[in-house]
Amino acid sequence: MYNIFKLGKKAKPLSTDSMENGVHIIAAVSPNSVISEQFKTVRTNIQFSNADSSYRTLMLTSSIASEGKSTVAANLAVTFAKQGKKTLLVDADMRRPTINATFSISNPKGLTNFLTDRDFDINQAIYETSIPKLFVMPSGPIPPNPAELLGSKRMDNLIKALSEQLDLVIYDAPPVLSVSDAQILATKVDGTVLVVRKNIAEKEAVRRSVGALKQVNAKIIGTVLNDVENAGGSGYYGYYGYGYYGKNDKKRENG
Repeated sequence: MYNIFKLGKKAKPLSTDSMENGVHIIAAVSPNSVISEQFKTVRTNIQFSNADSSYRTLMLTSSIASEGKSTVAANLAVTFAKQGKKTLLVDADMRRPTINATFSISNPKGLTNFLTDRDFDINQAIYETSIPKLFVMPSGPIPPNPAELLGSKRMDNLIKALSEQLDLVIYDAPPVLSVSDAQILATKVDGTVLVVRKNIAEKEAVRRSVGALKQVNAKIIGTVLNDVENAGGSGYYGYYGYGYYGKNDKKRENG
């Protein structure tokens, strides 16, 4: 069982140049907007999706590129930090990184440096932001073997260490159907959130992505529906309730 969190209609994203220009963090620049409130709603539903304990590590991914996963990951990280949680946003998309551009970090050292250099101090890869309690870790140099690095024992040790020192670590991972990176990382985190963008993602692609994640026993805690028409006609994110996949993976929706 997992929730479905819906996000409403938004303007054309900068999906093709997010590596150069970063993503828009509206939860930071306009914290009292209707849009930001919807991210708070998604945050609340993530928290209540696990009644027994709090998630310490989350992965956000999508079926294919240009669905807004990096935008959702960054804004969720902001909302969790504003709630008082010591939050780290990790750019685990080492093929198409965005965090360095989003947070204006020039020539950043990051995840790749730690995973490829045993003498590298991880503190050199963690950057403070202007938002209290929010820290970010860029991906660093683009490596030739991202999947191998994410599947390494060193990555296991890093995830464990970070989860012990922070309240929440959010990993922005590559799309599921593009490469195996997301499947690998999904086995190492507490929960996975799948971002699905209207008019971009195809139903079959979403089904295949869910199947691929289930194949590695990933815990899928929710699906964010992005670019959904806002019933009120304003803003570009709108929350419409939640649903889940029950028997035979048939979706039920409320709201």
